[in-house]
Amino acid sequence: MKVKVIPVLEDNYMYLVIEEHTREAVAVDVAVPKRLLEIVGREGVSLTTVLTTHHHWDHSRGNAELARLRPGLAVLGADERICALTRRLAHGEELRFGAIHVRCLLTPGHTTGHMSYFLWENECLDPPAVFSGDALSVAGCGSRLESTAQQMYQSLAETLGTLPPETKRDEDDVPTVPSTLGEELLYNPFLRVAEEAVREFTGKAAPAEVLEVLCRERASFERVADPLQPQAQALLALQWGLLSMPRQK
Repeated sequence: MKVKVIPVLEDNYMYLVIEEHTREAVAVDVAVPKRLLEIVGREGVSLTTVLTTHHHWDHSRGNAELARLRPGLAVLGADERICALTRRLAHGEELRFGAIHVRCLLTPGHTTGHMSYFLWENECLDPPAVFSGDALSVAGCGSRLESTAQQMYQSLAETLGTLPPETKRDEDDVPTVPSTLGEELLYNPFLRVAEEAVREFTGKAAPAEVLEVLCRERASFERVADPLQPQAQALLALQWGLLSMPRQK
């Protein structure tokens, strides 16, 4: 299993997972389809499937164009709001791409229909990988937008937090990725809500309540930062092919 990490939109990633024997490829969270297809062509693989973690535009906006360019492409996810979805996945469902196994893990919190994907190969020395979208990030997690604190706690602690500690968030020469789950359990406060120091900081005891305070504190910190100006947002969108140049008259 080879994973290509593709930085997009300044602070996001797309992924291309390649089954090295069959040369079948699976994409995760397609935001800029033309860039993905450039790498598909360079790698000489057959792209058959898109796995989408959630419906937000920076993780799924490329699905429609990619499906148009590649008829018959399977676009999978757990939320009907995902653009160009061809089949809705269920929690615990397992997929197979050659030697690659995929377990679908529903991880609500950031959105109600957020799905994470745990990938592994049997009898392989390489560690497994998890594509956690905005449910879990390096040293953090996505904002809780649509679910309860209890649901988010269960997603982080009982679903993602119980995966093998050697599980990676991917690889390939990108400075902030990969991270292993074992590393996250050491320093990610959103996975350490049962620890005394974190509970003392929040003034709460129940794990879900501790998590809720952490999310609120993080949101307060983010509001202090200067937002990206509209002109900068437009320039960034144009750079990544999200806008078209005006036609010359």
